[in-house]
Amino acid sequence: MSDLEHLRAELARIDRKLLELVARRQEVSARIGVRKSVTRTSTRDYAQEKVVIERARAAARELGFSPRLAEDLVLSLIRSSLAVQERGSVAAARRGGGKRALVIGGSGKMGGWFVRFLSSQGFEVETADPAGGDRPDWSEAALDQDVIVVATPMVIANGILERLAEIKPPGLVFDIGSLKSPLRSGLTALAEAGVRVASVHPMFGPDTELLSGEHVIFVDVGHPDATEEVESLFASTMATRVRMDLENHDRVMGFVLGLSHALNIAFFTALAGSGETAPRLADVSSTTFEAQLDVARRLAGENPHMYFEIQSLNEYGDVALRELVEAVERVRETVESGDENAFVALMSAGRDYLESRSTPD
Repeated sequence: MSDLEHLRAELARIDRKLLELVARRQEVSARIGVRKSVTRTSTRDYAQEKVVIERARAAARELGFSPRLAEDLVLSLIRSSLAVQERGSVAAARRGGGKRALVIGGSGKMGGWFVRFLSSQGFEVETADPAGGDRPDWSEAALDQDVIVVATPMVIANGILERLAEIKPPGLVFDIGSLKSPLRSGLTALAEAGVRVASVHPMFGPDTELLSGEHVIFVDVGHPDATEEVESLFASTMATRVRMDLENHDRVMGFVLGLSHALNIAFFTALAGSGETAPRLADVSSTTFEAQLDVARRLAGENPHMYFEIQSLNEYGDVALRELVEAVERVRETVESGDENAFVALMSAGRDYLESRSTPD
């Protein structure tokens, strides 16, 4: 072996030892999670995380490498440990022990997430997919499950909700739509039929493992007890639980989803039509451009049909889109007119708004 090959072999041995230590750390983290569950201690302890990070940074300085690298490594390990502990907490709660659940649309990405989530709580989970495949004839089944989740695209979800209102299943029913106004008639029909119905909006993607820092919105559609029941499914997680009414939900989503999606779609559409090749832009890329490109790249890889639904089905979506168009026009006008004061005013107003976002009322 050459010297280079020897060194690479040594790196491989070190990497193996690091991974073995990570596995041991995960085992200890799981035991800590069990202890926290027994003592009813919060899964996340920010003060302890600060201690761990500062200890890692100090060790890095002592060992002669970047404290930032040490912090990034430890933060990744902390997040992984929290995910292990959160899964343990959800499983220990056993909220679904002895109960059954049906996920209509369970073959989809978010449907699959709810299949795993409910299974981890002890539910016996069945799936159905009206698009074909697994039990497309879901409406012909008994529908006597304790929980029924509608996790289909919004264009067909409302019809499913309306059909469920006719069947009147005895269990809890909730959808997970990104918008609620397109589902209004189905949700209303269920409520009027006396079905225990609620509406949920998980503000995260199907690859999410740790719910700490993630938001789940619960919309009361006329059955407060049902809303509390579905919210209790997330009680053992670290998700931030938010209550909203149906109208405010879609108005807010016009900006939170509609505006942010449209901005990134406009960004990569402008790049694609610019005539500039991607390699050339990469050669001269800036920190800001790379950060924006990273967000746009992730969005561009998502399901375009779902993103079109979010834009086209929201009754309040045009408000955010008009604001975006007007904002771009204001920027263009200030630059073309050479009005530096107006440009500075735009940035100052934006800074003030963004700073106020982190300030409690």
